[in-house]
Amino acid sequence: MSVPLLDVNAQNLPLEAELKQVFENVLRSGRFILGDEVEAFEKECAAALGAKHAISISSGTDALIIALMALGIGPGDEVLCPSFTFFATAGSVFRTGATPVFCDVRTDCFGIDIESAKAKLTSKTKAIIPVHLFGQSSDMDAITSFAKEHGLKIVEDVAQSFGSTYRGRACGTIGEIGSFSFFPSKNLGGFGDGGLVTTESFELFEKMMRLRNHGMHPRYYHSIVGGNFRMDALQCALLRVKLHHIGEYAAGRTRNANYYSRRLSAIADGTNLILPTDRDHAGHVWNQYTLRVPGRRDELKAHLTAKGIGCEIYYPVPMHRQECFANLPEHSLSNCPVSDQLSAEVVSIPVYPELVEAQLDEVASAIESFFS
Repeated sequence: MSVPLLDVNAQNLPLEAELKQVFENVLRSGRFILGDEVEAFEKECAAALGAKHAISISSGTDALIIALMALGIGPGDEVLCPSFTFFATAGSVFRTGATPVFCDVRTDCFGIDIESAKAKLTSKTKAIIPVHLFGQSSDMDAITSFAKEHGLKIVEDVAQSFGSTYRGRACGTIGEIGSFSFFPSKNLGGFGDGGLVTTESFELFEKMMRLRNHGMHPRYYHSIVGGNFRMDALQCALLRVKLHHIGEYAAGRTRNANYYSRRLSAIADGTNLILPTDRDHAGHVWNQYTLRVPGRRDELKAHLTAKGIGCEIYYPVPMHRQECFANLPEHSLSNCPVSDQLSAEVVSIPVYPELVEAQLDEVASAIESFFS
């Protein structure tokens, strides 16, 4: 039996009738940019996350960019971010004219290592971007303490972790701004690109509302230069349907992750298989179930692929090794050995909520056969 890494139709097609009705409603309304559906989605997201303010944005990448713009990050500034992350984290900093400074990460949660961040701090450092990778929060106690001590702004990259928590607080509500993605593979997956920013600050909320729409307020009057960062009304309307199911999606991912952890723990002892952690104070939402296989990762990936098991390496090249950043200052690129290590060890296996037990068994059996 083949098992895909992700099957978006398994989640979306059971909602087909409702999604089609929503499409028809938007079609007949004739309101495709901003409007009631957008406002309703934003209010529902804010309620789901326990955030004061939420603004829909054109993509997760744009959510990071608008967050940095709202905080005044630009040329001459440095922003601390993990090297082991998706490109958008670093690329968004670079696009503002600021310099991404790559920090190493922890092996337990894959989040930024605060000791590495301390070593990279300079007089130019203005912000830090903790990435809540694979569905689990970074160590926000250490990060918020560090940021407060040095007057840094925090932009939480929550692209992979909608609904995750840290000590009972939703990720994305702890720093100045949270940035989310609704890319189809995410825990709340849309039907194209889409994103969200959250903030507890009314001032930042108002500024990002303007920045989202060319810096315009009122109509045709521009006090600042923004961009076209709007998410379509149709995308918001479709995501509203799925938002109502986010609890069951999270429960399904957790159930599947727990299955793997129970089943594979028997072979993890005595082999070079390292299972992902699930820390008590961090509410994991399992966007990925990521194994570490020191020395044999590529062999395992080839083995799984030959058996029809979907798997992927997130991420094979850390940011400090990317060609496009080769000319950054030396301190931006140095001393990230754990990021190098993880990039050579990690492989993610199917964990999406619609997996049935026979599929989970197929995946687990394939991994067991590799280590037998």
